[in-house]
Amino acid sequence: MAEKVKVLVLIPAFNEEKRIGKVIERVRKHLPEGEVVVVNDGSSDRTADASIKAGVKVISLPFNLGVGSALQTGYKFAVKKGYDYVLQLDADGQHDPLFLRIFLEKIRNTKSDLLIGSRFLSPGSYAGSRVRRLGIIFFAKLTSFLIRQRLTDPTSGYRAMKRPVVELCSQDAYTFDYPDADFLLALHRQRFKIEEIPVTMNPREGGQSQHRGLGPIFYIFKIMLSILVNLLRKE
Repeated sequence: MAEKVKVLVLIPAFNEEKRIGKVIERVRKHLPEGEVVVVNDGSSDRTADASIKAGVKVISLPFNLGVGSALQTGYKFAVKKGYDYVLQLDADGQHDPLFLRIFLEKIRNTKSDLLIGSRFLSPGSYAGSRVRRLGIIFFAKLTSFLIRQRLTDPTSGYRAMKRPVVELCSQDAYTFDYPDADFLLALHRQRFKIEEIPVTMNPREGGQSQHRGLGPIFYIFKIMLSILVNLLRKE
């Protein structure tokens, strides 16, 4: 008899009323044994109602705190409820739930503690803007240099993690505005093993990306500052 494990599928969501129902439906199709939790990050639309209608648990934050805080809220919930694995994906339809089964099987049978779904390990699977691609490449090279391991997609939010990683990330000392290069550096410094697997990503089905307007400049500043703080922090 196969070992029974508790699996949480975590979906942070901000103003995804029109897309969240479809994402949840596909998650249940491809990973029916996973329990789904949506963290509603202070949405001004009916994201919470649409998620409840789809039949999943919703944790609603009082106002928009950002993806890092939304994810950490989910991590705290996972630790409290005793989940063995957390799989996370975005609510905007870019992350195909088809890969959830692959994530779960891989994370259960690998020595790695964190899996990242890379859009660049599947040739021709990503057609983002030139600026977005350059930004990802820059942080990929920077992260690879800092952790002495080649990573191609450190900004991907499509991930799977084992409980020890979730426990660490639930601590207040490990709060990140964006769980990207600085987040991965922090895990590396705690001796966690990181691995990428190939996934394909779909175009956004609507909504607004955080990387718009002055967003990219603010993002780069915050990530670089956070990396510096991590490098200065004692292990």
